[in-house]
Amino acid sequence: MFISRAQLFDAMPAPDPIAHYLVVLEGTSPGKRLEVDTAAVTIGRGASQTLVCDDRDVSRQHARVLVVNGAVTVEDLQSTNGTFVDEQRITGSVALTEGARIRLGRQLLKYERRSRADVKKEKELERDIKKANDYVMSLLPPPMISGPVLATWRFVPSAQLGGDAFGYYWLEPTTLILYLVDVSGHGVGSAMHSVSVLNVLRQRALPNVDFKHPAEVLASLNDRFPTSEHNGLYFTMWYGVYHTTTRTLTYGTAGHGPAILVPADKSDTKPLGMPAVMIGMLPDQTYDVAQEEMPAGSTLFVFSDGAYEIVMKDGTRTDLEEFLPLLTAPSTPGTTEPERVYQAIRDVSKAGPLDDDFSLMALTFV
Repeated sequence: MFISRAQLFDAMPAPDPIAHYLVVLEGTSPGKRLEVDTAAVTIGRGASQTLVCDDRDVSRQHARVLVVNGAVTVEDLQSTNGTFVDEQRITGSVALTEGARIRLGRQLLKYERRSRADVKKEKELERDIKKANDYVMSLLPPPMISGPVLATWRFVPSAQLGGDAFGYYWLEPTTLILYLVDVSGHGVGSAMHSVSVLNVLRQRALPNVDFKHPAEVLASLNDRFPTSEHNGLYFTMWYGVYHTTTRTLTYGTAGHGPAILVPADKSDTKPLGMPAVMIGMLPDQTYDVAQEEMPAGSTLFVFSDGAYEIVMKDGTRTDLEEFLPLLTAPSTPGTTEPERVYQAIRDVSKAGPLDDDFSLMALTFV
């Protein structure tokens, strides 16, 4: 059987053409992707724009991006506050290099060249990740807006699916359980592992364990989730039990950073935690517990390391000590404490999604 060169080339699939895209990193529509061609992509507050931005710093017709002779160009349309390419304000039309970033007000867009097949696959993956995130969100508790303890939280998944999970519930009318789990790694495996742990805690599916005793809960989880049986995954955890009759919080940790107690006047921060082995790493572990009185009006912040290990605009990374002043900063009327802290972090962090899940619970003891 003979195949000619012409027949061979006819049988080969045509290469997928490279297309031009704008990806919204920050702003009104984060994650949105727009293909750029000879028909201009217009950006502004006006309803007729291709990308409509709900941003007071963006003009009604702010900028446009299009392909001219094979090159992608961006043009400022005499906007009030200007258009910036890689932090340089532009005048007239400017050609974009791959990876260039366009800033308009609080909107940040990135220019990239991708094959349409790659973009299609990425969209499918993003849909799967969104479904997984939606499922995790459905398991998280509603805010508590009345009663002896008030609780709010902020959870922002990173660009990759992460492994944070948390919750709280009344075990008895006078006993509140609260916890936060942070699974190692990123991706679907870490997320599903955190969901497994979360469901065990929500359903109290640990035989012969008194959930009012943090040491029993942590030790039982350590026995149930060894890394050897869960693809090498381990997790850290903070677990607390609050008794309203005595106003005492009994807590234990497993490789997790401390929770932070802030008094009503926000005059100080007190860490609540202790060193301990992460769950799943070593068999037959025991865990210490401690107890703390919760003064009226005080707030307990429980969070993952993704809340304070933040890459700043200058490329440096923050730590817990730099995070603590945010917890004692003045409250913002009409804004929850977790939301206030998150916005303060986004104001100083690098552009784009955070590198890790941001999880922060704030529980105020009335």
